[in-house]
Amino acid sequence: MNGALGKKTPLTERLRSFVYAFNGLKFILRSQLNFRIHLIAGFIVILCGFWARLNGTEWCILMVVMGLVISMEAMNTAIEQLVDFVSPDYHKQAGIVKDIAAGAVLLAAITAVVTGIILFLPKMI
Repeated sequence: MNGALGKKTPLTERLRSFVYAFNGLKFILRSQLNFRIHLIAGFIVILCGFWARLNGTEWCILMVVMGLVISMEAMNTAIEQLVDFVSPDYHKQAGIVKDIAAGAVLLAAITAVVTGIILFLPKMI
């Protein structure tokens, strides 16, 4: 392979890892409705943050919980893809693994909602 990413050097390996990461994000965006819903909700929350005039600390807290939800959704997708690969036929244990991963997303989303209430409610009353 000739070209910038053809030769294996530490720099090209790091660049290649970014390409793989963006490929994963492209896959999630194209295939996962819940991921897109979380992104839209995040965009709405950001608009609300501007409306509420959040301070720097509040913005940081908001970004962390939003990042947590999006990251957990991505991890859930990875786990589902792996489980489907290693257990293409229905298996009770495979279903439990997928349910636990989905539960982790739910916990992150609940955390984000509670955090949003704590940040936004005082600004609304």
